[in-house]
Amino acid sequence: MDAAIKPRTSAAIPLRFSFSPGGVAGTSFKPGHFAKILDEGPQRGFFEVHAENYMGAGGPPHRMLERLRRDHPLSLHGVCMSIGGPAPLDRAHLARFRGLVARYQPALVSEHLAWSTHETSFFNDLLPLPYTRATLARVCDHIDEVQEAIRRPILLENPSTYVAFRNSTMCETDFIRNVAERTGCGLLLDVNNVFVSAANHGYSALQYLADFPLERVGEIHLAGHTEQGDDEGTLLIDSHDGPVADAVWKLFEIVIARRGPVPTLIEWDSNIPDWPVLKAEAAAAQVILDHHIRGMRHAA
Repeated sequence: MDAAIKPRTSAAIPLRFSFSPGGVAGTSFKPGHFAKILDEGPQRGFFEVHAENYMGAGGPPHRMLERLRRDHPLSLHGVCMSIGGPAPLDRAHLARFRGLVARYQPALVSEHLAWSTHETSFFNDLLPLPYTRATLARVCDHIDEVQEAIRRPILLENPSTYVAFRNSTMCETDFIRNVAERTGCGLLLDVNNVFVSAANHGYSALQYLADFPLERVGEIHLAGHTEQGDDEGTLLIDSHDGPVADAVWKLFEIVIARRGPVPTLIEWDSNIPDWPVLKAEAAAAQVILDHHIRGMRHAA
């Protein structure tokens, strides 16, 4: 462990939370909701935070997260690792990420199948990859490096995309399956990303889900999207700025019927509503999860 990190040990914050084979619904944690969450006391769900928002050593962000962690499981979601980038992983960034995992012992740890760096430049976006054997090897090497550093598997999230590469030699679901099989990582299935990409590229979201290795899914994301139109047609944007669309809820029900209940997160990252609105979205997901949990119990 790098001396500069000095994370808390797991003895300081014991790993008290693990998800059952069933599923619970959670939400992105927003500091503006902190007081309301504390007022309500411990809840059934979990909270997800972006790792990069907590890479400082202390201050108010960590005080809030430490308090939240006392009563709720956490999901740590990385957004800047650049797993698919051509350059080696940023070792300082990986060390900070490793420190956060050690400090908070999250129930789930995830990153994106995307890239966001080039040489010394960083792009504030999650950019798509060409699905080739060379890219596959690079992504697997990077995931191996992350998992070795944090000493646990990560979940890899499928992207939302707006362009496709002509030189791709395999489809996205085959690429993701190969990554999971080679590295042993789990998968984070973002159902909204499936819907957005399918609409943008003109393929079937249902067929994508039929081809997706659902047995490796350890977490699901749901979010809102927006439409952007011009003379060439309509483009869907994975904006995370509104409620989950009806069509995405339907896809979610199909996934849960096939995969079984797994932890499910409501993402809402801009135009953030009051806490009761976000909580209600999670409650809607929990209704679907609970329906299938009861069905599994009756079948047994």
